[in-house]
Amino acid sequence: MLSTNNVSLAYGKRVLFDEVSINFVKGNCYGIIGANGAGKSTFLKILSGEIEPNKGNVSISPNERLSMLKQNHFEFNDFTVLNTVLMGNKKMWDIQQTKDALYMKEDFSEADGIRAGELEAEYGEMGGYTSESDAAQLLANLGITEDVQSSLMQDLTGTQKVRVLLAQALFGNPDILLLDEPTNDLDIETIQWLENFLADYENTAIVVSHDRHFLDTVCTHVADVDRSKINIYTGNYTFWYESSQLAARQINDKNKKTEEKRKDLLDFIARFSANASKSKQATSRKKALEKLVVEDIKPSNRRYPGIIFKPDRQVGNDILKVEKLSASFDGSPLFTDVNFDVSKTDKILIVSKNQMAITSFFNIINGEAQADSGSFEWGTTITKAYLPNNNQIYFENELNLMDWLRQFVPPTVQDADEDFLRGFFGKMLFGGDELNKKTKVLSGGEKVRCMLSRMMLQNPNAIILDEPTNHLDLESITAFNNGALDFPGVILMATHDLAFANSVCNRIIELTPKGIIDRMCTYEEFLVNDRVHELKAEMYA
Repeated sequence: MLSTNNVSLAYGKRVLFDEVSINFVKGNCYGIIGANGAGKSTFLKILSGEIEPNKGNVSISPNERLSMLKQNHFEFNDFTVLNTVLMGNKKMWDIQQTKDALYMKEDFSEADGIRAGELEAEYGEMGGYTSESDAAQLLANLGITEDVQSSLMQDLTGTQKVRVLLAQALFGNPDILLLDEPTNDLDIETIQWLENFLADYENTAIVVSHDRHFLDTVCTHVADVDRSKINIYTGNYTFWYESSQLAARQINDKNKKTEEKRKDLLDFIARFSANASKSKQATSRKKALEKLVVEDIKPSNRRYPGIIFKPDRQVGNDILKVEKLSASFDGSPLFTDVNFDVSKTDKILIVSKNQMAITSFFNIINGEAQADSGSFEWGTTITKAYLPNNNQIYFENELNLMDWLRQFVPPTVQDADEDFLRGFFGKMLFGGDELNKKTKVLSGGEKVRCMLSRMMLQNPNAIILDEPTNHLDLESITAFNNGALDFPGVILMATHDLAFANSVCNRIIELTPKGIIDRMCTYEEFLVNDRVHELKAEMYA
């Protein structure tokens, strides 16, 4: 078991943790959630021993091994990929190095032989004799092919290094596993493999992630970092969010009797418990929910932004027509022969194996780049707003937030005074002195929230979103997802957030170098469709 006792950490006057005492129990997977800057990653570093708290301590049960996903991509540059993974089990690696050094001795003695025999026995008990094949299989599961496994880490791309370091953390079945944003730079197939791995993981896992589908799939509990404390709640992220929202509504419902509120909460728990999937992790979550008492459900202290798009007018019959559109990069096709029409009810997810293809497509239909060939035409009734993947060009000035937003006020708006603009910033949780900030010093998340204020100001009836959840915390992502669900207009978007995509989109278009795959379905249905897999094999061949 892993536990903390009165752990406190402050940097100057800023208190991150104040006397945090919690237990992490074997067989559970805990999702650490909290606003940006709350200290989620710092808490993992405290658990791993990388950071010493100002007060309190962390304790691990005797003989248990802790493993953490490394964030330093250069630490193992001089080692091969395979050896980097083997080093994930430090004790096994040290034994291997010690016994190999003994066998290399020119004056190998009887005592050395006895010591080598002891090391061999210990090495075998730890699974050392199958360690290389185990590590190779783990790498293959994470998309690192055999021909790469003998390469030095310094020769790998950034994405490959992330996967190797993830394999290192998972290697050897550690008793306690700490993962900070493990799905970063993974494709959907690899994320699904990792979800299955953790769903069957029988030890203790603690995860920081902004991927709600991932948290919902793997977590039995949520550890909420809020106001310098950490509280653990039974259930996955969606259960925590919906139950805390229900509890908050009940507090404000003065007309409802206490027993009726209790019944509603019990019904809510039963419904979530019954809907648990069949994986081992979900089964343990189901059992935990069945034991949950109503008093454990508390309203959240979280503040959620208001991401609300209100179109000035409805879309007409002609929305967007794309004909024979093609684009390339450095002579290689990104996509070719893209043909489709958009209808009034479409919420389209654009996918591709190449993220550059998606961004290029969005830039082209927004007039920010030129296609190699083909055409597109927006309908005359369309007012569109675009959230680009890279927004840096919008913030290369010395304006404060108020003046920055003022430059995007549409000509049709007559009274764009300070109170009018403050309303848009208020929805995005900017207020007070924050509005005097210069745009150049904003964080990534703050820039996205500014871009959303700009989009809402346009009153669009069509929105184009390129990776809308990047840099946002879970509260903003949840609010954005809800805003997209309520939006009555047309959506074209690309996202790695499976929960966002699956809940909002009803049509999937995949861009390939040989045309498109176009299906009316959810994203999950698209991923498991056999015919889609056949078409992909043909179009990427």
